[in-house]
Amino acid sequence: ILPSAEGEEAIIATLRVGDFFGELAILDGAPRSTTITALESLETFALPRDAFRDLLQRDPSLRDALLASLAAELRRLTSQVEELHFLDLPGRLATRLARLAGEAGEAAASGPVRLDWPYTQSDLAGMIGGTRQTVNRLLAELVEAGLVVVDRDTLVIPDLAALARRGER
Repeated sequence: ILPSAEGEEAIIATLRVGDFFGELAILDGAPRSTTITALESLETFALPRDAFRDLLQRDPSLRDALLASLAAELRRLTSQVEELHFLDLPGRLATRLARLAGEAGEAAASGPVRLDWPYTQSDLAGMIGGTRQTVNRLLAELVEAGLVVVDRDTLVIPDLAALARRGER
């Protein structure tokens, strides 16, 4: 979460089991620019900066994995900037939902993708640079178009390709 001076929040990443964070502060010693909030109970492992740097020096494969991860994150952030710059809010919402589905969804035999849905409309607004009210309206439009189904704490995407097409510019 990247907070603004006015107290608004931009959600720049969602993490999953096995993901890591805080690597930039370890590498350059600068303060972290974001905060992290868990949506459910979890365990974390903290590695002190000196221990991490020692591991990087001793294990070239760890260094290579870190560099590959940083490159992937830079590509993801570049895509996010592209979306924010070139897509309107409906396109950004459709694209973000499609991306979340691709990252965490489970495809059923019949084709729909089911996502455990811990996010609020405010969370979605923070992900796409909109307001909660606009996200509420846009989600209703996606439901009406048959592109998403909200089922309690689950989001169902009947046709992921159709949702992705909705987000194209």
